[in-house]
Amino acid sequence: MVLHLTALDIIDIFLVAIILFQLYKLIRGTAALSIFIGIFFIYMFWLLVKALNMELIGALVGQVIGVGVIALIIVFQQEVRRFLLAIGNRYISRSKFSFGKLFASVEDEQGSPREAEEIVRAAEVMAGKKTGALIVIGRKSSLDIYSEGGEKINAVISAELLETIFFKNSPLHDGAVLIEDGRIFAARVPLPITDNPNLPTRFGMRHRAAIGISEHTDALVVVVSEESGNITVADGGEIQEKISPNELRQILLKEKL
Repeated sequence: MVLHLTALDIIDIFLVAIILFQLYKLIRGTAALSIFIGIFFIYMFWLLVKALNMELIGALVGQVIGVGVIALIIVFQQEVRRFLLAIGNRYISRSKFSFGKLFASVEDEQGSPREAEEIVRAAEVMAGKKTGALIVIGRKSSLDIYSEGGEKINAVISAELLETIFFKNSPLHDGAVLIEDGRIFAARVPLPITDNPNLPTRFGMRHRAAIGISEHTDALVVVVSEESGNITVADGGEIQEKISPNELRQILLKEKL
């Protein structure tokens, strides 16, 4: 048996590989990954059965797959909703379209040194006082949908304002601060919690919320621990612990706030 591959076949395989890789990036570390792997193996088994012309078992597995898609949507409707929301937030920019932005990477966009310095100053002071803080810095994904449960502020970024917001007796300290387009536009914002079951037990709700929002969007998240005073950065579902103020400064200077 000779296998003939055309240019369209190669493109087809390449596109499928890209789709699967992007899907894996979206759901890695979550319960949805185990569900996806299970569905994938059932589907591959069905293709094998069809290729071997095993009609009876093929018909049974085919019925399971046909009904199973509807059943999965019903049973996992919240997960499906979060998944579609993650796709929309990750790949739809809040900014107007331009060819320059289309081909520009996040690393190529330089942020404001003043705004970065204000965040670093606030994080350093709060870390010294062991004041818990959760700061979400938007990149290309819109954070507006997450601000609905918080308080709109629309203020210039300043260390003093961030410290005031997260002061333990402040009515706005519970939740996250959202920063977008170089301004603090919301505070006391509830964030989605990560579904990752493999996180260390030392991570509290603040760190789990930071990882969760970084999984749903491309935002960079700065966390100050209330227990240890350590500064942590979450990005793309990954977390860097015990960041020094200077390291945080270098990270923020690469971002467009």
